[in-house]
Amino acid sequence: MEIQSLYSLYLEHPVITTDSRDCPQGSLFFALKGDNFDGNQFAAKALEQGCAKVIVDNPDVIPSNDQRYVLVDNVLKSLQDMAHWHRTQFHGPIIQVTGTNGKTTTKELLRAVLSRKYNVLATEGNFNNHIGVPKTLLRLKPFIHQIAIIETGANHPGEIAQLANIVDPDCGLITNVGRAHLEGFGSFEGVIRTKGELYEYLRKKQQGFIFLDADNQHLSSIAQELPACRYGKPGQEGLLVEGEATSAAPFLSLRWKKSTSNQWHHTDTHLIGNYNLQNVMAAICAGVRFGVREEDINEAIAEYTPKNNRSELRITQHNHLIVDAYNANPSSMNAALDNFHLIKAPHKMVILGDMRELGADSQQEHSHIVSRLQQWTDCEEIWLVGEEFAHTHSAFRCFKTVDEVKQELADHPVSNRLILIKGSNGTRLYQLPDLL
Repeated sequence: MEIQSLYSLYLEHPVITTDSRDCPQGSLFFALKGDNFDGNQFAAKALEQGCAKVIVDNPDVIPSNDQRYVLVDNVLKSLQDMAHWHRTQFHGPIIQVTGTNGKTTTKELLRAVLSRKYNVLATEGNFNNHIGVPKTLLRLKPFIHQIAIIETGANHPGEIAQLANIVDPDCGLITNVGRAHLEGFGSFEGVIRTKGELYEYLRKKQQGFIFLDADNQHLSSIAQELPACRYGKPGQEGLLVEGEATSAAPFLSLRWKKSTSNQWHHTDTHLIGNYNLQNVMAAICAGVRFGVREEDINEAIAEYTPKNNRSELRITQHNHLIVDAYNANPSSMNAALDNFHLIKAPHKMVILGDMRELGADSQQEHSHIVSRLQQWTDCEEIWLVGEEFAHTHSAFRCFKTVDEVKQELADHPVSNRLILIKGSNGTRLYQLPDLL
């Protein structure tokens, strides 16, 4: 089926699903394939559950003369192509966000700031891959939304370029580049090249531009000759917005201003750590670029509260917790440790989980974290969780799994501590706060 014909079908049934267990009445079911499933085999069930049509790429599942089945060459590519076609019907600016750390936080800060003036569509959760991105684009309502913010992630070369071709962004934002997903990227240089695919796309697009952290040398080196709205530390030339942290104990406070103004704004946030400064500055820069009033920008930043185990401060009956258990890599782990080291508290404790997907560099990176911790004198207890940390043979308490930690906490409860909880999502440290 031609993409225009498929798009016409979408306009008749503008709700899509890829899950046969979730089939709104009158929706379209796209029969995607995965490593362990084939959506074609669930097409009939999707129709039974309420879908109006099913898009399949296996003719063998189509009963004779059943017009509810739509045959395409490749279901995933059809979904992506249809989403791209739908995007071309939208004439407001689209911001594509990527980076090693802080993508989701920055996206949410952008949403908070820009929503003060515009009707904004933004990626929900972390729907930032080759399936989530087209699903997000298909939520665009061209006559309702005015700006879209599309988060894109990657763990292999070429993925950002592929997603940019679907999104067709007008402007791009790379939060940072760090040592993450090295197993897929091969090296830190591979990370930079892959994230930089967003810049390469915008170079080829007329009137495309970027939001650039002027303090990040890696990004500045690959952003040459690109129109840029720059943000960074005070005193630099060519900035749209300048700012600096004034406190991070534990919440980030900052001051910022437009470079053409003498009026400083002072903002207290609900974000843990000065490593969130660049995320906040990116959102402020976008707000200024798109004409949001400075007072509204300030208010939006001050009111934003992080969720989903990302730099959250949780106060329980027994402890104060800094929960950053959604993801971890060497860059974010070191930033979290830097900030935690600066916080003054009488009784401090660290619970760290493995950093996943580091490939051949894993042992070296975990050993580096252990070496750092060995220099600390203000932390009463340090617990390490996972096989990678276990291989460092450190003198700290090591647990193979989070279940062992949960059992230890049940046997010997911890109280009156400020505790940093940081690890990759796969280590499941997010299960710990309720026990602390």
